[in-house]
Amino acid sequence: MKTYLDCIACFVRQAVDCAKLATDDEKIQEKIVRQALSAAKNADMEQVPPVMVQKIMRMVRELSANPDPHRHIKKISNQIVLDMYPALKKRIEQSKNPLENAVRLACTGNVIDFGIHIKMDKEDIEKHIEQAFSEQIDMQALENFRSAVTKAEKILYLGDNAGEIVLDRLLIEQLPFKKITFAVRGGPIINDVLMEDAMMTGITGLVDVIDNGSDSPGVLFGDCSEKFCKVFEASDMIIAKGQGNYESLSEVNKNIFFLLKAKCSVIASHLNCSVGNLILRQHKLQQQNNSDEN
Repeated sequence: MKTYLDCIACFVRQAVDCAKLATDDEKIQEKIVRQALSAAKNADMEQVPPVMVQKIMRMVRELSANPDPHRHIKKISNQIVLDMYPALKKRIEQSKNPLENAVRLACTGNVIDFGIHIKMDKEDIEKHIEQAFSEQIDMQALENFRSAVTKAEKILYLGDNAGEIVLDRLLIEQLPFKKITFAVRGGPIINDVLMEDAMMTGITGLVDVIDNGSDSPGVLFGDCSEKFCKVFEASDMIIAKGQGNYESLSEVNKNIFFLLKAKCSVIASHLNCSVGNLILRQHKLQQQNNSDEN
């Protein structure tokens, strides 16, 4: 997915929000924003949006001397949803369609995104999670998802945000553990999950967890570790959470199920849905030309 004009405004807003979060020094905040404006001015519109976000967030960390501006917020987000976890797990297990409700929650959890909602609090998170149980999802896509899980031998689950990762755990608990590898980011980027988040939320006790070697809010293969790329290639099903993973993988020819909440007009337009919709979407594989048939 390329970068659109509306993405530029989002890049700058993120720079302002993260500058304020990273440091109280107004001169440094101004320097960060001015450099972000310069970077956005020269953005390659054919690149996926996570490329520019990565560049700007590196500026924030370097100029503020703050290695992970969102670390405290991530821990709070994780704890808020962890406190809800026992009741949500019971509610899912007692429902008529546990997998369906677990998917709804996993998609809804994508709203816990401090690249979009810098001031989201406990009440906001609780409200969105409660609404999840009545949200509409594509039932045919759910059946395709269920079938793909059954057929797959190796599943790679790409995590996205802190807090959200607890709801990923609830979905993983409805899936065959031994098939799954969970991937986190390789370095701090907004409130995306790192290995410490996977440990804090119990994911490491369920499935194998690897980091992708990159500090991008998506999957940029040239920036990822060789180990991650090998796992990605060997997996016959990918579960990709969130907008950043969608933006960077929407044109990759692989069996991918995207789970997210459409949080902006650019993504909604690309997915042909409305802002706020829960999305469970199977990537349509391109047909491969087979010379043996000629």
